[in-house]
Amino acid sequence: MNYVDNFAHKNLPSQKYQPDYIYDGENFQFPEDLNCVEKLLDHHIKEGRGDSVAIRTFEKTWTFQDLFEKSNQIAHVLVDDLGLVSGNRVLIRSANNPMFVAIWFAILKAGGIVVATMPLLREKELEVMIESAEISHAFCDYRLEEALVAVKSKFLKQTITFDGTETATSKLEVLMHNKSKDFQNFPSKADAVSLIGFTSGTTGNPKMTAHYHKDILLICEAFPKYALQPKPEDIFTGSPPLGFTFGLGGLVLFPFYYGASTFLIEKPSPELLLEAIDRYKVSILFTAPTAYRILTTKAKDFDISSLRKCVSAGETLPEKVWEDWHEATGLKIIDGIGATEMLHIFISSNEENMKKGATGLPVFGYEAKIIDKKGNELGINEAGRLAVRGITGCKYLNRTEKQKEYVHNGWNLTGDIFKKDEDGYFWFVARGDDMIISSGYNIAAIEVESVLLKHNDIAECAVVGLPDENRGMLVCAYIVLNDKSKACEEYAKSLQNWFKENAAPYKYPREIRFLEQLPKTETGKIQRFKLKRINA
Repeated sequence: MNYVDNFAHKNLPSQKYQPDYIYDGENFQFPEDLNCVEKLLDHHIKEGRGDSVAIRTFEKTWTFQDLFEKSNQIAHVLVDDLGLVSGNRVLIRSANNPMFVAIWFAILKAGGIVVATMPLLREKELEVMIESAEISHAFCDYRLEEALVAVKSKFLKQTITFDGTETATSKLEVLMHNKSKDFQNFPSKADAVSLIGFTSGTTGNPKMTAHYHKDILLICEAFPKYALQPKPEDIFTGSPPLGFTFGLGGLVLFPFYYGASTFLIEKPSPELLLEAIDRYKVSILFTAPTAYRILTTKAKDFDISSLRKCVSAGETLPEKVWEDWHEATGLKIIDGIGATEMLHIFISSNEENMKKGATGLPVFGYEAKIIDKKGNELGINEAGRLAVRGITGCKYLNRTEKQKEYVHNGWNLTGDIFKKDEDGYFWFVARGDDMIISSGYNIAAIEVESVLLKHNDIAECAVVGLPDENRGMLVCAYIVLNDKSKACEEYAKSLQNWFKENAAPYKYPREIRFLEQLPKTETGKIQRFKLKRINA
């Protein structure tokens, strides 16, 4: 490997612990010498599309030429002023804005490895990431620098502030001022690490997932080609942070790979998403199921006729949410499951093969099966562990034991419980740790949630299992009501009785607790582990 700093490559799992990779098809063949920026960004300049729009916000428009020149200037700053050597890990702390994207490309142009983070992370979480990945450089939006400045690490040598609003002058803008707008990209290899993504738990000893330059391009030939069929005139938008691989793919990699544009929103409320779709004629939307619930109630107040594709991931899509959105808009939400370990979505649907309620079929480049605890493949409609393999796979850095847990016999085990029907469609049953075993019954939390969400008074809910001396576990539902004044013990009993009339009585929630709101991650995932701690 031609990186000077070989930390990432030294800590990759050995080949015997890595999954099997399958690169069938000419679309998945890339040259050995590869810097993914050249295909995603530089290619548009060489092909004469520099004046095409790359990024819009409510305040700004950047062309591909603008993005190219700013990325080159930042790459010069990294090499000339900040002493970056190839293979150094570089952290980005920012909301979704054009400068984030320019910095992301600049790091790869200069031969660095990107570690993108989410704005809501705090000092302790950032410190764990910096120590784990031995991060030497950081770019931080000046509005978010307080938590990063508080981090004490022997590894972090340079922290450079920038202005994500582009209305003030921070350190990066000063350093960029006289830099050349041309830059010779670092000659990376296809199997050189380009980014490190942290799995959602970043306390204690987090898991770092590594992805190669070719992985970045491989996923662009998979899910988007299968489900979206992107065109240069498409405009993408969404709510997931760029520090989350779902957001990185949906809002940067996929649009740029196909010469389309992206619309970035720093704080993407449902109202702002709808306003962007209405005003700028957005055609492809990426967001979480919880957002689609709210969007459904507000869509009638906006012109969203430009939308042609709607994607949901990050959390299981309840059938009621799909139905309500379809009834309100005529659009079918494309559900999908991905993982940080796999980089992006590997099972999904498109409008031609969609089966309501199913997650879908393996997308281009992947295959999947359902196995038992011994690794044996299960039959039709038997629930078991989801196993996946294909063009990308899990590569934990410096975590051999966790690698061996995730990868078995060449297959990636995602931790999800699925079943496969007679047509080959995969149906989500539960997260491995969300299966509730009560009095000998196996009850999937998602099944209980799906029933509860059909009740007109329930805005949101999450179901967990609580320890119980007599039953082993109790089904406990945390519920957010549309009218919160109804919350009382008597009303909880009426909901339980309603449930028993609409679903198998053994699944009914024996505990109902009302909340003002559910705890969620920045990406919209419900934090069930926090619910399990309440009154534990």
